[in-house]
Amino acid sequence: MSLIPAFQIGVWNAWIFMIWPWVDMLAVRLVGIEIYRRASGQLSEMKTGHSSYRIASYVSMVIDLMAIVYSIFLPFQLGTIWFYAGFTIFLLGLVVLTVASVNFATTPINVPITRGIYRCSRHPLYLAALLIYMSVGIASASWVFLLMFIVQLVSISIAAVGEERYCLEKYGDAYREYMNRTPRWIGIPK
Repeated sequence: MSLIPAFQIGVWNAWIFMIWPWVDMLAVRLVGIEIYRRASGQLSEMKTGHSSYRIASYVSMVIDLMAIVYSIFLPFQLGTIWFYAGFTIFLLGLVVLTVASVNFATTPINVPITRGIYRCSRHPLYLAALLIYMSVGIASASWVFLLMFIVQLVSISIAAVGEERYCLEKYGDAYREYMNRTPRWIGIPK
């Protein structure tokens, strides 16, 4: 890592990792409009009901846009341990993202999502996003991107609490029971 951030346009830049969450979101949208409506409907309900969630989601969106633009100009450190470590974390994040999206898409709308990877994490989509951010920072050896990862970590942690409050209001005891047996980020269910 150097003090002055790398800034050059190229094919082997960090955008290759950053595009996958957008591809996943597009795939969910194309697979089923009802699934997309479920996600966007819940997001809009949470934003109107909880100010902490709303602020955290806006901060997260700004960081996302900055990260996507910066990733176009951020070269990977190909052939270094930084790249291979980041690539390994990226693959883990991609697997978590794909499995969580499938679990989300195949769960009925009126029940909380508690199966699949949601048995090990109450927020696997957030976890996948954080893993991908971390992987870009490591694979490109960029302290700027790692700083963005830290800001995302804080904003996503705040958003997760707001989302849990929303789910408690919407699903009641079923979600409370789920919270008692499933860790927030990752772990073995109780």
